[in-house]
Amino acid sequence: MKLRVLIAGIVIVLLTACSASGENAAGGEGGETGASQPDEPTELLVMTHDSFALSESVIQVFEKTYNTGVTLLPAGDAGAALNQAILAKDDPLADVFFGVDNSFIGRALEAGIFESYQSPMLADIGKQYITDNSYRLLPVDYGDVCLNYDREWFVEQSVTPPASLEDLVDPAYRSLLVVQNPATSSPGLAFMLTTIEFFGEQGDYNYLDYWRDLRANDVLVTDGWEDAYFGYFSAAGDGDRPIVVSYASSPPAEVVFADPPRDEPPTATVTSSGSCYRQIEYIGILAGTDQRALAEAFVDYALDVQFQEDIPLNMFVFPVNERASLPDVFQKWAEVAVDPATVDSDVLDQNREQWIREWTDVVLR
Repeated sequence: MKLRVLIAGIVIVLLTACSASGENAAGGEGGETGASQPDEPTELLVMTHDSFALSESVIQVFEKTYNTGVTLLPAGDAGAALNQAILAKDDPLADVFFGVDNSFIGRALEAGIFESYQSPMLADIGKQYITDNSYRLLPVDYGDVCLNYDREWFVEQSVTPPASLEDLVDPAYRSLLVVQNPATSSPGLAFMLTTIEFFGEQGDYNYLDYWRDLRANDVLVTDGWEDAYFGYFSAAGDGDRPIVVSYASSPPAEVVFADPPRDEPPTATVTSSGSCYRQIEYIGILAGTDQRALAEAFVDYALDVQFQEDIPLNMFVFPVNERASLPDVFQKWAEVAVDPATVDSDVLDQNREQWIREWTDVVLR
C-alpha cells in the first residue's frame, strides 16, 4: 500500500474527524447504513474527479458517526480519474470512487475494479438511474448537457433564441455557437452523442452532415468546458458567442455566483425533445479495499437525503434520491430536459473512438 500512502500525503483536501452535530450518518432521515461505528479511529480514502465538492459539515457528520477521517483524492476529470483507478487495480489508491459517468461505465465495469454492493438506499433511488444490475456502480447524481444561450444578447439583437438542434445550422445563427471537442471534453462528447442520437449515422441527412453544416455556419470548437464558457460565451465574460454547450443547471449557478447579486440568470437552456444528453454519475467500492464495511457505510450515506440535498449547490447537478428536496434556485431556474438522449454503454464503448475520428475528420480537418 505504499502508493496509497504517497497519494494520501499529497491530496488537496484532507477532512479529519472533528466536532459535528449528533445527527446520524444518514442525515437523520434515511435507512440503515452498512457499518457499525468502529472503536478505533480509521481512515477512508475516496477518489473523485476534480469537480467533486461537498459541504465540509456533511463530511463531518459521517466522520463523527463512524469515528473516521475521510480523505478526498481528486484525480483529474472523470476519464482521467478512472484511468488512474484502472492502472492502480493491483494496488488500489482508495476505498471508494465517486464520479464514473455513463460515458465510461462500460469501461469501468469491464476493468473489474469495483466490488458489488446492493445498498439498501437503492429503494429511494429513481429506477431509471440504476443501469448496473451487478450493483458495482450505483447512481449518485445526474445532469443534462444542453445548449445554453445569452438571454440579453438575443433581446438586444432582436434575434429569436434557438429552440432545437436544427436551428443552429440556420444562417441566422452563423458564428454564434461554441462547443467542446468530444476527444478532450465530457460535455463535448455528450453533445456529439446527442447529435448522433438525434440525426443517426445513416440516411440522407445524418449526424456528420449536421456537423458539416455547423462547420459551414462557423461553429467554434474549444478543448474544454471552461474555455468555451468563460472564454467565449458572451453571458459569462467578454466572449462574443451567445450560444454554448453547457448544462441545464448552469442558469441557477449564474444566480448563485452572480457578482453583483441578481434575481434571475442571464442565461437560459434549450431543453426540447432530443436536444440534451443525460449524464449519470455513479459511486462504487474499489476492489481490494481493506475498509469494506466503512466503504459500504459511505456509499449508503452518499445516497441518503442529507448528502443528496447537498449536491445541487456544490456540484450543480441533480440528486437521484427521490426524497431529496431541491433548493429554491434549482426549482426556479434549473430545467430538466425533455426526452434527453442516452447511449447504451456497450454501444458507446464499441463506437466511441470511431465516432470521434469521424467527427474530427469532418469538423477539424
